Amino acid sequence: MLSENEAAGIVFNIQKFSLNDGPGIRTVVFLKGCPLRCRWCANPESQLPNVQVMWDSRTCLHCLRCVQNCPHRAVLHQDDRIRIDYGLCSGCGDCAAQCPGHALTVEGDKMSVSHVLKICLQDRDFYEESRGGVTLSGGEVLSQPDFAGALLTALKAEGIHTAIETAGFATENVFKSVIRSADLLLFDIKHWDPVRHKAGTGVSNEVPLRNMQYAISSGKEVLPRLPVIPGFNDALSDVPGFAARLKQAGAYRVQLLPFHQFGENKYSQLGMDYVYTGAKALHEEDLEDYQKTFIKEGIEAFF
Repeated sequence: MLSENEAAGIVFNIQKFSLNDGPGIRTVVFLKGCPLRCRWCANPESQLPNVQVMWDSRTCLHCLRCVQNCPHRAVLHQDDRIRIDYGLCSGCGDCAAQCPGHALTVEGDKMSVSHVLKICLQDRDFYEESRGGVTLSGGEVLSQPDFAGALLTALKAEGIHTAIETAGFATENVFKSVIRSADLLLFDIKHWDPVRHKAGTGVSNEVPLRNMQYAISSGKEVLPRLPVIPGFNDALSDVPGFAARLKQAGAYRVQLLPFHQFGENKYSQLGMDYVYTGAKALHEEDLEDYQKTFIKEGIEAFF
């Protein structure tokens, strides 16, 4: 139960024993809500800030019990599939609880700082042995600044190493307040060109680059990360532009994240279109020339 003044946030997953989201063994707390609409997003259920219901056609019995029993008439049967009107859905979860085929799942849960902290501290011994800690991810951490800031402060008070995964799109005041208790920023950069960045994500890159530069100049440990997306930013001709932006921000290394299709099925479950359906995943060997071009530009690029 939440106390009157305790910060709370919408969390859609807490993943333990992660090895890919900062140093050592980590617990990753995924927050809902993101101002970007990256066309390749692997967690489309993270974009909206509210609780969402997802429908899996593979297990649906088409009994339509969810349609008949929804008190808000938010569950619809159209074109032989179940669709959720998120403008009407309250996120109560009754439809999922009553689904005999377990085809409906609820993504997102309101949690207090103390509750999430308790879960994270269960693995304190693993953090200490591996020099790990807790990473806040999303969605976009900066979309829930009060909750993220309070949780990071509580973790630091317990001596836990903290990291955030962010695209850096927030006002200067929000950005400064959230990163205050973060030891490490895993900072995604999507495109060096503001016009093409907006075409792929819905926003320009000017605010993220300004916030990255601030974080680096203020002494924060920042690891820029570049999701390499086919047809969007994977051309060798894009590398000099990325290198120039990184150097301008004071960064001289970047982690390359090859495009994957781990989230493809989620789009169907959310009733969303996915422009990368069927696109081939990229692997490290596909990006050897890309990596070498970064190195020639004076940027340490690694996977």
